[in-house]
Amino acid sequence: MAHPDDPSQADGASPAAPRPGPVDDPRAGRVVAIVFVTVFLDLIGFGIVIPLMPFYVESMGGSGFTVGVLLACFAGTQFFATPILGRLSDRVGRRKVILISLFGNALSMVLFALATKVNFLPLLFASRILAGATAGNLSACQAAIADVTEGASRAKGMGRLGAGIGLGIMVGPFIGAVLSARFGAWAPPLGAAALAFADVVAAFFVMPETRMRSATPDGPKESKVSLLTVARNPALVIVLLLFFFTFLYMTNLQVALAFMTQRRFFWTQDEVGYVFFGMGLLMLVVQGGLIGPIAKRFRELHVVLAGAVSSAAGLATIAAATTVPILVVGLVGLGLGLGVTQPLLSSIAAQYAGDDNRGAVLGYAQSSGGLARTLGPLLAGALYSDAHTGWPFISGAVAATIVFFLAIALMRTRAEAAVGAVEQTSIR
Repeated sequence: MAHPDDPSQADGASPAAPRPGPVDDPRAGRVVAIVFVTVFLDLIGFGIVIPLMPFYVESMGGSGFTVGVLLACFAGTQFFATPILGRLSDRVGRRKVILISLFGNALSMVLFALATKVNFLPLLFASRILAGATAGNLSACQAAIADVTEGASRAKGMGRLGAGIGLGIMVGPFIGAVLSARFGAWAPPLGAAALAFADVVAAFFVMPETRMRSATPDGPKESKVSLLTVARNPALVIVLLLFFFTFLYMTNLQVALAFMTQRRFFWTQDEVGYVFFGMGLLMLVVQGGLIGPIAKRFRELHVVLAGAVSSAAGLATIAAATTVPILVVGLVGLGLGLGVTQPLLSSIAAQYAGDDNRGAVLGYAQSSGGLARTLGPLLAGALYSDAHTGWPFISGAVAATIVFFLAIALMRTRAEAAVGAVEQTSIR
C-alpha cells in the first residue's frame, strides 16, 4: 500500500510503487558538504556586492529607479534561465551545470569589478544580466542533494544548503565593508570575483556527478517537463504556489521593515542591520542543526503547516508592534517559520519531481520564488506608500495563511493519489 506521503510522478501519471532510494549512498555526506561550501562561497560574493549596489549606481550617474531596473534585470533573466538550466542538469548531469553556472557568476563579478573601476553603468547591467542568466547553480545543487538522499536525510541536506546560503549572506556584507574601507570602492567586487573563481576551482576538483545514469546506452533521458506539463499536475502546481507565497511574505519583510522601524522606533540602518543579522543567525541554527531531527520526528507537510502558522503569527505581531520587545517576538516567530519551511519545500519539490525531472522541477520552483521576489517589493512598497506602515506585514500574514491552506491541499492530493494506487492494485 502506498503511503499518503509518497508523491505522484511529475508527469501526472499514476503514483508509482515505493522503491528503495539512495538513502545509504556513501556520497551523501560528501555531496552535502561540497554543496554547502559551494553556495556559501557563491552567496558571500552576492552579499559583498548587493548592499553596495545603490552606491555604485549613484557614483555612475544612476538613480534609485536605475537600481530597481538593475535588480529587475537580474531577476528577469534568472526567472527564464533557471528552468532551462534545471532541465539541462537532468540531461547532462548536475556537475556540468553547476560548473557552468559558477563560471558565469565569476565572469559576472569580473564585469562588476571592471564597471566599478572604469565607472561605466552599461557594464554593470551586463554583469547583472549575465549573473541572472547563469544563476541555475542553486537548483542544480538542490537536485544533487536530492539525488543521493531521501526522507529526513534529504530535509537535513536541504537545511544545510539553506544554512550555507544564510551564512554567506551574513558574512558577505561584513567582508564587503572591510574591503571597501581598506582598499576602495573597486575592491569588494574584485574580492567577490576572486571568491567566485575559487568556487569554480573547488567544485571542479571535488564535486562528483550525482545524476544517475540510465540503463540505456544513450545515458540520462532528456527531461520532458515543460511549464505546461507542470500546470497539468495539480500537486506540482501546489508546490510552485507554496514557493511563490513563501518567498512573497519573506520579501515583504526585507522591503518594509526598515521603513516601519524608522517611522515607529526612529531606527537607523545600524539597528535594522542588527535585526537582519539576528534573524539570519536564527535561521542558520534552525536550518543547519535542527531541521534534520525535526524532519525525522514529524512529517514534512505537518512541519510546513506549523511553519506557516508561526510565520503568519510573527508577521501579524510585527504589524501590530508598538514596542521593541513585541517586535522582537514577531521577528522570532517569523524566523522560526521561515527556517523550517524553506528547506522542506525544496525536499517536497524533489519528491514530486521524480528521478528524471528533478532538476527541471526544482528550476521551476526557484523561478516561482524569483517571481515572488520580483513582485514582492512592488507590493510592499505600494502598501506602505498608499496604506499604512503595518499593511505590508498584514499582506505577508495573508500570504503565510495561504501557504497553510496550500499545504493542506497538498496533503489531500497525496492521500487521493495513495487511494488511487490502492484501487489500481485491487483491480489487478
